[in-house]
Amino acid sequence: MGPRTRRVVDRVNSAVVALRSAPLLGRLLSRGLTVVTYTGRRSGRTFSTPVGYRRTGETITIKVMMADSKNWWRNFLGDGAPIALQLDGVNRTGHAVARRDGQGRVSVTVQLHQA
Repeated sequence: MGPRTRRVVDRVNSAVVALRSAPLLGRLLSRGLTVVTYTGRRSGRTFSTPVGYRRTGETITIKVMMADSKNWWRNFLGDGAPIALQLDGVNRTGHAVARRDGQGRVSVTVQLHQA
C-alpha cells in the first residue's frame, strides 16, 4: 500500500471511529463495528483499527475483507495473540487466532476473556 492510499485509509478509519460516538448513528454502527487494539508482533507498537464483526456469546468472528491488502490480521496467525475490543461501550480483552480457508478467505476468531 502506497503512502497516498495509507493516508486515505487512515482518514476513513478515523471518520468511522468518530461516527461510533454520534448519538443515533453511533448506536447503529456499534452493532456490527468495533475497534480492535493489538500489539504488532515485529514492531511492538500498539495499533487500533475499526473492523466489522459478528458475536456469538463470548466468541467474536471478524471476516477480513481484501485480506491480501491488509496486514493487521497476520499478527494472529499460528497460536494467535492477545487483542482488545470495544463492545457495547466496554473494553474487552481476548485471544485472537487468524485462519485462511482453502478459498483464501481470512477470518479472525476472538475468544473473549471473562468479564
